[in-house]
Amino acid sequence: MTSMSRSAALVAVSVAGLVLSAPIVHADNVTATVPVGAGPTEVAVAPDGSRVYVTDYFDAAVTVVDTATDTVTATVPVGGYPTDVAIGPDGSRAYVTNSDDGTVSVLDTAAGTVVATVPVGAGPEGVAVTPDGARAFVSNYDGGTVSVIDTRTDAVTATVPVGRLPSEVAITPDGTRVYVAEQGSNAVAVIDVATATVVGSVPVGDGPFGVAITPDGTRAYVTAWDSDAVSVVALPVNAVVATVPVGDRPFGTAVTPDGTRAYVTNYASDTVSVLGTAVDAVVGNVVVGDSPSAVAITPDGTRAYVSNYDGDSVSVVAIEP
Repeated sequence: MTSMSRSAALVAVSVAGLVLSAPIVHADNVTATVPVGAGPTEVAVAPDGSRVYVTDYFDAAVTVVDTATDTVTATVPVGGYPTDVAIGPDGSRAYVTNSDDGTVSVLDTAAGTVVATVPVGAGPEGVAVTPDGARAFVSNYDGGTVSVIDTRTDAVTATVPVGRLPSEVAITPDGTRVYVAEQGSNAVAVIDVATATVVGSVPVGDGPFGVAITPDGTRAYVTAWDSDAVSVVALPVNAVVATVPVGDRPFGTAVTPDGTRAYVTNYASDTVSVLGTAVDAVVGNVVVGDSPSAVAITPDGTRAYVSNYDGDSVSVVAIEP
């Protein structure tokens, strides 16, 4: 997936009829399916675990789900074709990339309204907020750059050139480094937060898209859409130490709060692969909805929320200890 955006790739796979399923029995299981808007691409959990935010690509909106009841409590209009959402560490703000508008919508989570719209680069794709909440890093898929937003002023303070087709973004727990999957370069760019400059590049699998970092900051898990695998990158040495085969067209990934497992959505398999981080191998699969695109895990590590792009739904997965 080296020449088209997230949405184009998802549509192409769906039309091609490549949705396959070969489930493996695992202790984790789906306990609920929540209907949301059209084309849910990304999902994020509030820091207190009370709410889940889902970007509805074709509805230009964000759906809010109450995790106590697994029901929709609000729908917030945002910009055109929203692709990603990240929540600030205090939970008061959500940042949504609008790929069609070249903007980021800033949501007041208490009020459920957009309080600012920040122009960024072309085709904004991924977004992540630093642990101190001071900055948001936004990958501009069509622009080959990363925009840095000062969250106090909701203004861009720097634009960082990176490789081709930057997609998802992850920040180390200590807030010093940003890792950006470069789908068109088959690499991950490493950005120094303090200087807003690229300080490294890590070759990974083909068509990297999703990236997640373990809570102790020692590993990054990078999905390789074209390789049907996950690259495991040792930090801070920035070297691939394992390549783990997963399902068909791996897309999003998230790591449990205790760091023991990584969850990977397999878009064309309708499954989520569960990786044991101690062994860097698949320890099970969970069958979810139609074309899973993203996954987020609650702070207590008991549930995973999976957006199903073609199913217009979110699967709630109970995580067994």
